[in-house]
Amino acid sequence: MAARTKTSAKPRPAYRCTECGHQLLKWVGRCPECNAWGTVEEYGAVPIRTTAAGPVSSPAKPIAQIDGQVATARSTGVPELDRVLGGGLVPGAVVLLAGEPGVGKSTLLLDVAAKAATDRHRTLYVTGEESAGQVRLRADRINALSEHLYLAAEQDLGAVLGHIEAVNPGLLILDSVQTIASAELDGAPGGPAQVREVAGALIRASKERGMATLLVGHVTKDGQIAGPRLLEHLVDVVLSFEGDRHARLRLIRGVKNRYGATDEVGCFELHDEGIVGLADPSGLFLTRRDKPVAGTCLTVTLEGKRPLVAEVQALMVDSQIPSPRRTTSGLESPRIAMILAVVERHGGVKLGKQDIYTATVGGVKLTEPSADLAIALAVASSSTDTPLPNNLVAIGEVGLAGEVRRVTGVQRRLAEAHRLGFTHALVPPDPGKVPPGMKVVEVSDIGEALRAIPGRRARSKPRQDAAPQGVPAGRAPARERAAAPVPAYPDEVMAGWEPLDSDELA
Repeated sequence: MAARTKTSAKPRPAYRCTECGHQLLKWVGRCPECNAWGTVEEYGAVPIRTTAAGPVSSPAKPIAQIDGQVATARSTGVPELDRVLGGGLVPGAVVLLAGEPGVGKSTLLLDVAAKAATDRHRTLYVTGEESAGQVRLRADRINALSEHLYLAAEQDLGAVLGHIEAVNPGLLILDSVQTIASAELDGAPGGPAQVREVAGALIRASKERGMATLLVGHVTKDGQIAGPRLLEHLVDVVLSFEGDRHARLRLIRGVKNRYGATDEVGCFELHDEGIVGLADPSGLFLTRRDKPVAGTCLTVTLEGKRPLVAEVQALMVDSQIPSPRRTTSGLESPRIAMILAVVERHGGVKLGKQDIYTATVGGVKLTEPSADLAIALAVASSSTDTPLPNNLVAIGEVGLAGEVRRVTGVQRRLAEAHRLGFTHALVPPDPGKVPPGMKVVEVSDIGEALRAIPGRRARSKPRQDAAPQGVPAGRAPARERAAAPVPAYPDEVMAGWEPLDSDELA
């Protein structure tokens, strides 16, 4: 009887996505990680192996016996950044800050590096995009010099780890992760494999040393973080740095945070001397005027948990082309089109032959539905050339049926408006507790809101006792019922204006 020979199992072919580097055991047409089509290719064979149990770094303990003091957050010296991080940087935490080119990422982190550097907690700033001299010039301009701030210009992962061994910092800032490469891997810096290797090595060093790490990330033209999606899963905190390069306002939003909430927003102002935090940024979104101007209305939006007073403007002019223009800036075009339809259908404002331009002030982008009522009032104010009072804010979402719906945080919005000196507000029904000294008018639909405009009070009412022959009593001709409101002069508007109560509107 012939002896049986033991055959070893053949290694199975492996496949890898050329876009994100995700590995698979079989070919698929669409990568399950990055959802790209036709990027999965065979690159070799993966031997079948098993991992045996090995020694542990530290024994497992009951969770109640774990010391939580070692993970206490430490302030960065920038209150607005601490607000988004949840109190500060936790030792061993890895934070990824991503934003468009020129938004101010390097300027902000250099300021953080100087303010967080102390004798006990040194800061190491590694730049892979600039030379050390260029960073020094920026530090002189924004006054970000410190004896405990160390600077290095490197593009090799091994050199970065060597600087960490030599300096032993409490905070590492790497600008940026897409410019560092490992000599152990093939490929240019910024590739999926290189980004994954660099991020993994820095995360291991941060956890072992209890060193907080801030990584700067690039973004694609779609606004997504460049590199493999795995990078966002590996880090502890993901922050998005936003702002229009033509405006001074900069916002930091939390996308992911293992140590705090993700609904906080940090506000900064960028100027020639650097970037500073704004504890009260509402002043950037308002225009100070001595007299009210038609086509403007104020609202209160929520950026995370922070209420901000913003100004909405609308301009209507006679159109010179068959298809009137609808132009927006800082507002969503589909939502503006919906609000214009509601104002024309349920508010009686004729908009058909008018070019309409809507915009915000200060470069802020309003995507929250709470600004719908303010947009509608601004459009109606521009159509009748009737200015709204300077001390009025409008809060509410407008539906397709013309109803004004409730929004979240009405009490918080009213408190912020009252703190800034606004005395009147148009809000949806049941706003809750109203700040003392503030007059709030509840409106249930767009018609009631438009009737609260001072100029709309002068609407000519049809006489029921003078109905023409052939018209039933109590009904006026269509042209009389749709009579346009008589605009009022600004002085007359402000002289004795007082919003109507709900009973008076009824």
